Amino acid sequence: MTALAPSSLELETPATRAQPGALRRLLRQPAALGALAFLILLAVVSIAAPLVAPYDPRAQDLARVLAGPSWHHLLGTDTLGRDVLSRILYGGRRSLLSVVEGVAVVLAVGVPLGLVAGYFGGWIDRILSRVAEVVLAIPGIILVLVVLAVVPNNEDVAMVAFGLLGTPVLLRVVRAATLRIREDLYVAAARVSGLPHRRIIIRHVLPRVIGPIVVQGSLFAAYALVFETGIAFLGLTADASTPTWGGMVGEASTVIQQQEWLLFPSGAVIAATILAFGLLGDALRDVIVAEQSATTTRPRSATSPDHALSPSRVAVARSRALLEVRDLAVAHLDGNSETFVVDGVSFDVQPGETVGLVGESGCGKSVTAHAVLRLLPAELHQCRGNVQWEGRELTLLGDREFDTLRGGTLAYVSQDPQPSLDPTFTIGSQLTEVVRHHDRCSRKQAKQRAIDLLRLVELPAPEQVARARAHELSGGMAQRVAIALALAGRPKLLVADEPTTALDVTVQSEILSLLRRLQEETGLAILLITHNWGVVADICDRAIVMYAGQIVETAAVQQLFDEPRHPYTLGLLESHPSLAEHGAALTAMRGGVPSPGTWPDGCRFAPRCRYAVPECAQAPVALHELSESRATRCIRVDEIVAVHA
Repeated sequence: MTALAPSSLELETPATRAQPGALRRLLRQPAALGALAFLILLAVVSIAAPLVAPYDPRAQDLARVLAGPSWHHLLGTDTLGRDVLSRILYGGRRSLLSVVEGVAVVLAVGVPLGLVAGYFGGWIDRILSRVAEVVLAIPGIILVLVVLAVVPNNEDVAMVAFGLLGTPVLLRVVRAATLRIREDLYVAAARVSGLPHRRIIIRHVLPRVIGPIVVQGSLFAAYALVFETGIAFLGLTADASTPTWGGMVGEASTVIQQQEWLLFPSGAVIAATILAFGLLGDALRDVIVAEQSATTTRPRSATSPDHALSPSRVAVARSRALLEVRDLAVAHLDGNSETFVVDGVSFDVQPGETVGLVGESGCGKSVTAHAVLRLLPAELHQCRGNVQWEGRELTLLGDREFDTLRGGTLAYVSQDPQPSLDPTFTIGSQLTEVVRHHDRCSRKQAKQRAIDLLRLVELPAPEQVARARAHELSGGMAQRVAIALALAGRPKLLVADEPTTALDVTVQSEILSLLRRLQEETGLAILLITHNWGVVADICDRAIVMYAGQIVETAAVQQLFDEPRHPYTLGLLESHPSLAEHGAALTAMRGGVPSPGTWPDGCRFAPRCRYAVPECAQAPVALHELSESRATRCIRVDEIVAVHA
């Protein structure tokens, strides 16, 4: 296969180059720039208060009690003649420290718990959600008052307690965002690559939920300042001589009829700080959303074709199957009732063999593969059956044991390669991560092997591709990268879920030729899910035809094309344009695949079958073995043979 010329690929478009970075986007927003500058200035002058404050915050001047602004006291004096400006600067140290303490606690507890609840789900999610609901049901101020009664005048403890009470809100927000992210294909691809859950959460899930975290963090910072001001206003955390913004507001409220000005400096600083937190949080959210949107741009169309290889096949070793699936059933659980989606599926995959799962959409092909790989969505579960890998029962393995098989033994390539690549990282970074996990090598060695993998899948200019991101690749290039990721752990079985569906015909041929070559060089076995008979003829050794959650026929590919033994297989072949007789009209099957829960009691294909008789609808039809390598789920095989002959 000849590689594409580097000149035919442009990994970076002018639009991509023109996109500003996150910091530049933030600084282009006047409100955000002003809020950021104000908070930085406030933090700096508060930290440097001993150097910039004109007076000692506790120094009293009884001759200037409740004085207004003047050259001696720019913001006036309080009830004891103390300089208001100096007390605001020193008070900012305590108030801002309290905000930092509260935000740090809520982030340190709420973010990890939310990620864990959303990513793992199940009983972990239920327990954490119930605990969060209990905490939310208890009035927070009562708990804080209890804490202050036990540890009086300790603002640090009060802010830690406040941060813990704010954790459930952030937990629920992060959990909701994580629930959406964990369904993305690049998270599933990372899991199948064998990466540990901890690394997937930190590198691939957390960056995508930063937006909600930033917004909630900024809002909580504002709430924390209001809370700190309130408890200081009530005198619950410090003595009157210690400068705090809340204490200054409380003092001003006692003399508001004598001197209105005293309330303005501290009140204005508190209001401006709260407003700055809100503006900065909104701006950061917008920047993060724009940054993430920029990395999910629609890919350009595929580029120049490669030349196909000769259709040589790997000799299939018929000793012991790599993968053995027996009586697999997957159901949707709704309350106490189960609705089967896959029912009684059994098949083998031999070493070096390519097995095709064929059928219309909705027949259960992808669900079957996802059940084998333990990638079923939360609403589905495997309720019956055995899955063995080289004689080892996979259904009995714990999640941690099964994770050791991901990537290094079982690999997966999805039908849509772009979403299976994390848009926030370069291609080389993602490949290096997987290589280092499986090979336990240095970063330099992992980078070199990542380049070698890109070269193995016949990508031109692999160094340039390694520096690119997912949105900078065409569909064909993205699919090659997805295959390289799948091969990073040197797997024995590759599950390819319609890997050519989203590609044009030319690029389909390139990908199939690539899979054939890789199979010849590595002895890789492939379980290929497709509805395209051309793909089956091109690459598969055996084909398994599925309909309404069941296998209806299995045979060697050539036998299936020459002598179909089930009406559904015959109907699919007759309706395929490339397989119809020259000059003959296509024969379309009537009706469609019934939805799970509406399957007929007898033969599930009977309502659409032109050979159906009353006996077909009376009882379920078993899968009959016609020979060692052939089976069909039909009671009228003889009639079909006669008609087809």
